[in-house]
Amino acid sequence: MHIIYKICPVLLWEEAEKAGSFTGAPIDIQDGYIHFSTEKQVRETARRHFAGQGDLLLIAVDADSLGEALRYEPSRGGDLFPHLYAPLPSSAVRWVKPLPLGADGQHNFPDLSR
Repeated sequence: MHIIYKICPVLLWEEAEKAGSFTGAPIDIQDGYIHFSTEKQVRETARRHFAGQGDLLLIAVDADSLGEALRYEPSRGGDLFPHLYAPLPSSAVRWVKPLPLGADGQHNFPDLSR
């Protein structure tokens, strides 16, 4: 199983859970796809796009279950980032964990190996 990650505000994720799928954050909707990061990319994504933000979740997603709607495309620094051109079904979510801010203002990541 290949895991990719989505950083999401708690309230937005709670709405998605009620609806049964996640259609994206405002930036995802604007861009036409849901932005994800690989394990190697997710900490930098948090630093660049979510600096100082609390009330966030880290969502682990089974990339293999997303089919052809998931594409790896060049983005930051030419790295290939996972982009989902469809709603994220709840069945693809492996776990959801808090992504709290530490005393230093940086996000404290859970163990990504589980």
